[in-house]
Amino acid sequence: MSALYAMFGDGDSAQRAVNGLRQAGLTDADITVVSAVPIEDQEFGEIDKTTWIWYIACAGAFLGFCGSTWLTRMTELAWPLQTGNMPIVAWWPNLIVIFEMTMLGSIIATVITLIVTGGLARRMPKLYDPEVTDGKILVGVARPSEASVPDLERALRAAGAAQLRRI
Repeated sequence: MSALYAMFGDGDSAQRAVNGLRQAGLTDADITVVSAVPIEDQEFGEIDKTTWIWYIACAGAFLGFCGSTWLTRMTELAWPLQTGNMPIVAWWPNLIVIFEMTMLGSIIATVITLIVTGGLARRMPKLYDPEVTDGKILVGVARPSEASVPDLERALRAAGAAQLRRI
């Protein structure tokens, strides 16, 4: 079996299902909750809320800054143009290129992070049911061990799941 899940009609019963799965020995990383709309008034809405996107965007900006600073400075030093009594490396015009490349590095790093963490690069979603688009909330476990399936079924039924589905 690759997945076990149940559909719930409201956030309270979905929260009871998440709590039951936790009591059955699962961690938050093992539990999958899929909803068509954000459910912020339930505790399970905080699962997977932490993200590294800010740090990755800053690292992309730093790489863009360093790369553009090196590019503009080395280009001017490789082909020096004498312009009167002015320095070869002109920082004020270079700031335009440095700023744009810093922002480009940040944007590219952010987009790549969103694609990877959002699972858009996967061929198939981890766990999904078409009823989610009708307003239901999916609570389930991907790849449960065969020994834990009876406990998981019991926890989902106790939360009010009328029908369990296996994939």
